[in-house]
Amino acid sequence: MDGARDPYGALVSELMLQQTQVSRVLEKFGAFMGRFPTVFDLAAASEEDVLAAWSGLGYYRRARLLHAAAKAVVERHGGVFPDDPDALRALPGVGRYTAGALASIVFGRRVPIVDGNVERVLLRLHGNDAPPKDKQTQDWAWARAAELVDGAGSPGVLNEGLMELGATVCTPSAPRCPACPLRGACAAFGQGRTDEIPRPKPRAKQKDWFVACFVVEDGDRVLVETRGAEGLWAGMVQPPSVEGAEPLALDAAARSAGVTPGREIDRFVHVTTHRRVLFVVASGSVGATGVMEGRRWVTRGALAGLALSNAHRRVFGVG
Repeated sequence: MDGARDPYGALVSELMLQQTQVSRVLEKFGAFMGRFPTVFDLAAASEEDVLAAWSGLGYYRRARLLHAAAKAVVERHGGVFPDDPDALRALPGVGRYTAGALASIVFGRRVPIVDGNVERVLLRLHGNDAPPKDKQTQDWAWARAAELVDGAGSPGVLNEGLMELGATVCTPSAPRCPACPLRGACAAFGQGRTDEIPRPKPRAKQKDWFVACFVVEDGDRVLVETRGAEGLWAGMVQPPSVEGAEPLALDAAARSAGVTPGREIDRFVHVTTHRRVLFVVASGSVGATGVMEGRRWVTRGALAGLALSNAHRRVFGVG
């Protein structure tokens, strides 16, 4: 990506790439950087604008943390990114991995990084079948990565190489061992255990969550509201909605939402890491009581520029 050696561009790309496919990030990165070309632009933006630019990438907490990090860089460091790993880790949303990536790849500091790809390479290389998520395993991986980076001529190149090796060759399933430059030293390959190491992660338990949405239209306008500051899709825009842990009767949900229900439009399931969100979408109208506080009318043409989750894009029919 353009700006990969620029600390601001690197921070944006690193946070976008957390739990998101590279292909999806490539679609969004250029537009995001075009909208907020410098850390000053991002720091000065409203949260709604930042969430709108992030829309489609999911895990919106990352966008709020990125926004907070930009403000911190401006307020604490005059808009200049620190090259010290500890100072980087003090920024909102910047953990050990991201700080190490910025410090080593952007600034050339001798700092290790361990993400899922690097950890997988190290576990297979050493034939270590310990549970990947255990703290002891994590500590081992960071210690081994530190040993490697200490002996490297270019720590940034080493770190990028390990990440790339894990992403393209030493993949979770069907690794391309014949193409791997480390296969001669790889214990897992030598023992024929690349499919056993690392151990499979236990699947996260997903809870069902139920949402009733009402698409209220007035000519070319639709009624929207903003979600609260906490929880799923915090701060995002949606139609008038009611949700809960139990299935919702449409009439009762409409009363709670302060709308008059119309016909059912759609039903679908949206899956997140921890939830199966079951949507029921219906048309609706507002009666004599009018529009509830906290809601506003927007034109259909303006919807694409709002902070909508992928699920709510489907509700509104926004591509």
